[in-house]
Amino acid sequence: MKTLTICAALMALPASVSAQDAVAEMIGVDGTEMGTVAFTQSPNGVLLTLGITNLPEGGHSFHIHETGACEPDFEAAGDHFNPDGAEHGFQNEAGPHAGDMPNIYADAEMEVSADMFTDRISMQEGAENSLFDEDGSAVIVHMNPDSYQTEAGAGDRIACGVITLRQ
Repeated sequence: MKTLTICAALMALPASVSAQDAVAEMIGVDGTEMGTVAFTQSPNGVLLTLGITNLPEGGHSFHIHETGACEPDFEAAGDHFNPDGAEHGFQNEAGPHAGDMPNIYADAEMEVSADMFTDRISMQEGAENSLFDEDGSAVIVHMNPDSYQTEAGAGDRIACGVITLRQ
């Protein structure tokens, strides 16, 4: 009987872990598929795993935005995810926004592969700073790198992905 209980517990584990995983399928302004950003909830925050393609070589701002919508110009994603009302920028004493993330860098093959971790967001519905409120959240890549100051200077929105829970 102990073996059966242990097996049942182990079989249930992947379901509970996957319920805390999410993904954003990235698209360009012209609808081009541009890879994914995976989100994994951990006890101390969220791990983001980026696999983004078709970006111009160089640095780009990378942010989580407040609305889970990627209309053609990506303006429907709204402002940065900022439920605490902080100011923008890692180098701002009153910042950063919960959705402020480090810049990403596309190589000569126009690809980004990176991991980053944040404790300023949660994927658990109803939790403080949850990405899954009534209108969801999205990931945006901007044309220019972020200044990390009050004014980001990020430029046009060039890629977007709505963050959805994995089934």
